[in-house]
Amino acid sequence: MKTKEIFEVDKNGYYGEFGGAYIPEMLHNNVQHLKDNYLKIIKEEKFKKEFTSLLKDYVGRPTPLYLAARLSEKYHTNIYLKREDLCHTGAHKINNTIGQILLAERLGKKRIIAETGAGQHGVATATVCALKGLECIVYMGEKDIARQAPNVARMKMLGAKVIPAVSGSKTLKDATNEAIRDWINNPDDTHYIIGSVVGPHPYPDMVARFQSIISKEIKKQLKEKTGNQLPGYMIACVGGGSNAAGAFYHFLNHKSVQLIAVEAAGEGINSGMSAATTQLGTNGILHGSKSLVMQTQDGQVIEPHSISAGLDYPGIGPMHAHLFESKRATFMSATDEEALESAFELAKLEGIIPALESAHALYVLNKIKFKIDDVVIVNLSGRGDKDMDTYMKHITTQ
Repeated sequence: MKTKEIFEVDKNGYYGEFGGAYIPEMLHNNVQHLKDNYLKIIKEEKFKKEFTSLLKDYVGRPTPLYLAARLSEKYHTNIYLKREDLCHTGAHKINNTIGQILLAERLGKKRIIAETGAGQHGVATATVCALKGLECIVYMGEKDIARQAPNVARMKMLGAKVIPAVSGSKTLKDATNEAIRDWINNPDDTHYIIGSVVGPHPYPDMVARFQSIISKEIKKQLKEKTGNQLPGYMIACVGGGSNAAGAFYHFLNHKSVQLIAVEAAGEGINSGMSAATTQLGTNGILHGSKSLVMQTQDGQVIEPHSISAGLDYPGIGPMHAHLFESKRATFMSATDEEALESAFELAKLEGIIPALESAHALYVLNKIKFKIDDVVIVNLSGRGDKDMDTYMKHITTQ
């Protein structure tokens, strides 16, 4: 069997044993309508032309592939950073929201809802709603609203209504629960822009396709810089996993490319304060799909923890669960302290302040013994403006 056939989603929305659409009856028509139409719409020439034009002229793509000379010198190899932090709104999230707002328009939806953790997806959703003149409601955990205040202010300035999720851990999981409840209550006029490769089919596949622009650009840029379009290593952080899905997408069928996914270990994998789903999770259903989920023996979701709001999620996208189970990707982790260490290191060596999420990916440079001629790419999924309050609390210890 070809590798491509193994890693692509099948007609029923599964990656191996993971995926599917486990949804309330009231959402069935909405999800089925999306499933029946999303591929047809995104393959239309008019859609592709508008999507490509907005990515170029509005988002600022292609984002640079930057050879980080001082970082490379320290780790005795060739390290490139894919600069998604330079996208409009400060992260890769805008790639997906541009695609989904164009899709929502064509489906006749006038009201947009979204969930957000770190706030980057919320900002990206509010941005495209302002661009298209559509109503925008963003659900965000009360805890995340407090620790990501700059992004909350940005969403409100862009015209979005930010509604706090006050149940559970008051983080991303709970914001997603509230968004799904809203969608159940407003199925006719509302499109739910899910921000990661999670949720019922076709969302994981759809979001991965919109984010695949990342790896498409990498192949072209790397060929121009090195003469070879395939790196030795492609490294990305994973919560739900949208930036990693985009960074891995066009390399899935190239076994020579080692895919490294980095989860949030929080205060330690076995500390009870972690979000390392592949290490702690078991097969279960979360937010509409079958995947690996941090849960008790009787199926109650275990509250995750990460210093990074965007990785503070008790599950992982079904594509990544399959990559883990099939061993196509290697899953590693970084603790809160390790992520902070790598964020300060990048700032001091390269003059780039990364998002806390991206800092987790950077830390595995310490854990892998690279060869001097290896080509290593780290997807720098977002910039650190939103995390400055957290960084300032730790600056004296670095």
